[in-house]
Amino acid sequence: MIGMTSWGMVTEAFDSADAYRLRREYYADVASRYWGRPATSAEVDQGLAGDGVEQLIPPKGQFVVGRYGGEAAACGGVLMLDAERAELTRVYVQPAYRGKKGASLLLQRLEDEARALGATRMVLNTRLDLTEARALYVRHGYSEIPAYCTGPYMEVWYGKDLVEG
Repeated sequence: MIGMTSWGMVTEAFDSADAYRLRREYYADVASRYWGRPATSAEVDQGLAGDGVEQLIPPKGQFVVGRYGGEAAACGGVLMLDAERAELTRVYVQPAYRGKKGASLLLQRLEDEARALGATRMVLNTRLDLTEARALYVRHGYSEIPAYCTGPYMEVWYGKDLVEG
């Protein structure tokens, strides 16, 4: 239909131009919210340095970019923690594209990618102040679980079985 715009979710290298830009925006967004002020470019560079994103390639992980009407507007990754569990990470939708169902489609695609890597369970950690993200996870069947890792920006942990039964 003319005028209809839709999302497309595709696996993509974490260091492609679009993926890199989205990862920078993700970090700037979450850091700015945490600090209560805009993160500087140097702070974003520091946050991205050594963040482990290079692990988000098969067979251990995967990175996905979401495009809305052809524009790269969302991203996320999954990382296998062990033989059964995948961790959801770097889930981000640009503010201008929020409310257009992209986060739900991205989450579904990331769960599919985790299953393809052999995961039977998805886990994630986030901060208490990221209320929109927490609401998204709960809407999609995630529930709070005990901490499976620790770190300075980890305040709440979620998990979900990826297999029926």
